[in-house]
Amino acid sequence: MDSVGEVTQLVLRERQSRDRGWYTRMAACYSADSHIRMSWFTGSGAEFTARTREMAGRGDIAVHRLGPPTVHVVGDRALAELPLIIEWRIEVNGVEADLASSCRSQYRTRRDPDGVWRIVAITSIYEKDTLTPVLPGTTLHLDTAELAHYRPSYRFLSWFLNRQGYPLDGDDLGDDQPERVAEQYRSEFAWLHQTPTDPAA
Repeated sequence: MDSVGEVTQLVLRERQSRDRGWYTRMAACYSADSHIRMSWFTGSGAEFTARTREMAGRGDIAVHRLGPPTVHVVGDRALAELPLIIEWRIEVNGVEADLASSCRSQYRTRRDPDGVWRIVAITSIYEKDTLTPVLPGTTLHLDTAELAHYRPSYRFLSWFLNRQGYPLDGDDLGDDQPERVAEQYRSEFAWLHQTPTDPAA
């Protein structure tokens, strides 16, 4: 398998392991110096695995519908972008609902000295989300004034996670802030093209 194939399988395996509760496999996807930034979490890959296990233990379980990733490889570094939809089945004031959050996750990956590709960083960029009743004809009753405080790129996701006790600071990357997103892309490709001897590597 070539490098593009190995990196593709790495990022897909990381998401599959999280959804299936295969935490040993999930932890093995990250480098020791990894940094993960998502809506509800910022920290190392090891910490992310532990917090994911705790989240599942509370019954807060999402699944990820994945699109094909794009992969750029330069030497022992690769940058992958994985489009996905985070899906939650939740209850809103007694009414069953589906929350779907569309985003794309950027994966910095590195081939370590042992020849294994591992994830160095994940950063998510949020696009939009929807909240719909499961049963046709039922109505969701939400406080529109409360929802107005949240950004449109991840409004319902923010509302739900805050309600579940995972406070969000509202500073995540989203398509409602295109300048920050453009800077993120510049930063990712700058990292990709650094030489292996760069002290920031």
